[in-house]
Amino acid sequence: MDDRVHPAESTTAEEKMAAPAEPAAISRPENPLAQKNIEKLKPPPGTYVIQIPKDQIYRVPPPENARRFQTYTLRTHRRRHGCCCCCFAWTAALLLFFLVALAAAAVILYFVFQPKIPNYSVDGLSVKGFNLSSTAANLAADLAALSPEFDATVRADNANKKIGIYYRSGSSIAVSYDGVNLCHGVWPTFYQGERNATVFQTALTGSGIRLAAATHAALVTAQSHGKVPLEINIQVPVRLKFSAVTTWTITVKVRCDVTVDKLTADSRIISKSCSVKVDPF
Repeated sequence: MDDRVHPAESTTAEEKMAAPAEPAAISRPENPLAQKNIEKLKPPPGTYVIQIPKDQIYRVPPPENARRFQTYTLRTHRRRHGCCCCCFAWTAALLLFFLVALAAAAVILYFVFQPKIPNYSVDGLSVKGFNLSSTAANLAADLAALSPEFDATVRADNANKKIGIYYRSGSSIAVSYDGVNLCHGVWPTFYQGERNATVFQTALTGSGIRLAAATHAALVTAQSHGKVPLEINIQVPVRLKFSAVTTWTITVKVRCDVTVDKLTADSRIISKSCSVKVDPF
């Protein structure tokens, strides 16, 4: 049996060159809307594209949400403002409550203890170191520096039934004439019980006191008339004792206007008047 060999179908190089070339497949997007979006995202010619980190992008609400954003911002502001007003109102209420409670406690203490301001007076005044004379011969000696000494007898009367008084250190007593300080001293420290009257003597001294000619002449005239006005100022820190409770330090200020007949050791008080002021703080 004769074998027949059929030539395989093949394309020669000439046929390939003669055959027309098939156009290459053009890739087109499957979705036309995507193509439009891509074209929109492309920057126009002559522009630059700047990349900013995502955490630095500040977003602006769209127009349809602008009213909602404004309403939310207004509510937040009102809420914060309301919280501040509430805190202020609570603070004012607590302060008012504290003041009312303090006033109520003061009223209760007043009616329970019935505090009274103590009475003070100067019962005696002995003067040394003054040599006042109206003669011209002794005028130069009189205008020299003086060192007067006063021995004052002071009476302190505590009329309170349930309040004691602690007289503390840091006090001062000064005697002056027509605004010129003559001598000074201190108030003794002691405790004065309820319904107690204490009389004590205190020494007041001055050094290097120089009087003007007019002041010296006024003193000479006053002594010749038998009326020498003096001013005594007392300032003493005290603490009050209410039963088992002791207060903070309170300053008592006493002013006494005393008139003596002469500035000698046996001087006599003609008139006297004292006023008391209390400084609670």
